[in-house]
This record gives sequence, C-alpha cells and structure tokens, in this order.
Amino acid sequence: MPGPLSGVRIIDLSNVISGPMATMALADQGAEVIKIERAEGDFTRHVANRRGGMSASYLNNNRNKKSVIVDLKDPDGIATVKRLVSGADVFVQNFRPGVADRLGLGADVLAALNPRLIYMSIVGFGFEGPLADKPTYDPLIQAVSALTTVQAGSDEVRPRLIRTILPDKLTAVQASQAITAALFARERTGEGQEVRLSMLDTVVSFLWNSDMGGHTFVGDETQTEDAQSFVDLIYEVADGYASISVMQDKHWEGLARATSRPDILLDERFTDAELRDINRDARLHLTQTIVSGFKRDELLDRLELEGVPCAPVLTRREMRTHPQVQANQSIVEYDHPVAGRLRQARNPAQFLGTPTGEMAPAPSLGEHTDEILESVSEI
Repeated sequence: MPGPLSGVRIIDLSNVISGPMATMALADQGAEVIKIERAEGDFTRHVANRRGGMSASYLNNNRNKKSVIVDLKDPDGIATVKRLVSGADVFVQNFRPGVADRLGLGADVLAALNPRLIYMSIVGFGFEGPLADKPTYDPLIQAVSALTTVQAGSDEVRPRLIRTILPDKLTAVQASQAITAALFARERTGEGQEVRLSMLDTVVSFLWNSDMGGHTFVGDETQTEDAQSFVDLIYEVADGYASISVMQDKHWEGLARATSRPDILLDERFTDAELRDINRDARLHLTQTIVSGFKRDELLDRLELEGVPCAPVLTRREMRTHPQVQANQSIVEYDHPVAGRLRQARNPAQFLGTPTGEMAPAPSLGEHTDEILESVSEI
C-alpha cells in the first residue's frame, strides 16, 4: 500500500482503542502494521453492534492491518514476537506499567535486539506514582484530569463526562504523532528510542491550551472556576438548534442587525468583548431570547449575511449527509469480506505527494498468522 509511511513495519501488541487507533492512523498512511492478538482476540472484537460476527468498534480501529495470533504466555510466543521485532521499525504496547518487562518484551530487551527500534509505551495514569498501577478506563482519566469539571462548566456544577472516549482517542492521535517524530529523529541519528505516553498527561496538556488560564500565572490561581462562555453556545430555535459564536465587536453588531435588535448595542453590559465576557450569563440568556422565535435555516442565513459565525447543530445521521462533509469526502464506503458494506471516516490528513491507496478491511482474527510467521521462521 503506498503512502508516506510505506516501508515502515510496526509490531502492535496494543488492545482496545488508544493503541489500535494510533496504529491504524499509521497503517492508513502506508505502514505495515502486524497486530499481535491472543487466541480470543482484541477485546473490541466482542463488543456490541456487530454484523457477520465482527464488531463495528474493531472494524473502525483496525483497518489496513494484519492479524497474527501469538500466545504471550508461551516462551515460544515471546520468541516469535522477538523475531518479528528484529526486523521491525516500531513496537507498540499499552499494557500496564511493568507488564511488558515481565513478559520479556521490555524496551531494553528489544532495543538490544534492534537498536533502531522505536518502542512506544502507552499507559493510563503514568509510569510511576500512586495511580500508575490502577486499571484504567476513559471515564477515570476524564475524572482525574479535571475534564469532567471543565465539561460541567463550573466547579459548582455536577461534573459531567464527555459522551465519547475523548482521552483514549486523544492519546491515539498523540501516540501516532510521537511515533512519526521518533522515526524522523532516527533518520537523523540512526538510533531508535523508547517513547512513553500516558492518557492523563495527554488530556492535561490538551486542556491547558484553552481551559487552564486561571492556573497559568503562579501565585494568582483561580480558586473556583466559573462557567466558560464557550460551553453554552448552543441555542434552541423554533425548529431545532444552532450554534452561534459571538467573539468580536463586529459579531455582536452583526447579531443585532441580523435579528433586528439594534437596542442590544446600547446595553452597557455588552459594549466590548471584556464586558460581554464578564456578563456572559446575561448575554447568553439575552441571545437565547432573541433567537428562539426564528426557524433555524432562516436565522443562519441572516447571520451569515452579517458575518456572524454560526452553524446548524446536527445529529449523527445529519452529519454524515451534510454537504460540507460530502464535499470533503470525509466518509468512504467499501466492502468487507465478512461484515459486508462498510461506511467509515477516512484518515483526515491528505498527502498530495504520497497519496495512500484504497482501504484494506480490518482482518479476521489470526488471518495472517501463517503468512507472517513463515516469513520469520528462519530468523
């Protein structure tokens, strides 16, 4: 398969989402990803929403890969993985800290076999510390990272989970970027390295860019967080919902013109960006009152004519048929030999100089075991 990572071989022992989603991104970009699975397979093979015995979760995180069954409790299985690693570029695992070492597949051991190897370790809370050995699931990371209180909007409001596994998926994106950075460094130095990444660090870093301003200036920390205006920019209109982002003076003025409410420009609470932020609760309530009688498409047309940032709030079904998503060709369809016709989102990055080929369907459990193991049997 062509692509910018064509020729890169990845041995992937990761399971569930954070590792598999990362290696799928690399596979989408041309890397050969050999997925090492237990006899029972990746956990996501067994979750709900299935067809032809294959789950959507597994299919959506493991396309363009090869599946090999290896018993990691058997010394021969460990020896097999080591043979594969000796000719690989990248090794990925998301076991709890210390598990890979106990299996005999730690970074030092594999680096001795292959000094050019990029060894990617993904964990939940961290590699040391009081939570390092805890079982990790996405809601726990949301809780400890403060993402749940950011989502709530205020420290005084009941914390809320984001209803998608954001920490898992953010970690996958970060992992894929880190792996390619390490590969680039190897091109310059000739040496591999271990890369360590935790889900907790990933989310903390993600939040800091926009949600931790009250904790940036040492000695002037915010004691209790108030709701951020960005949280509530969804407005109910006569026939649905719309998102409207009034950030600058020109947007506030455009809102006044679009809704025939010039009086809001005279309100001293909203005469500049700082005052609109200080009085955001009143501003949001007023905006909701103003737009509630409009039909969505009429309102959006009026706002767009005045240069006010706005968009419809779409359901999942509406999203996949929206003209912008279709124009982007964000979603593709292809046939899986077992699960039938599939619809999936393509990798968002497009490489015009090294374009990728057609998607290869996620493999059946152990589909490539004989092919791959025969290729290393003589090593």
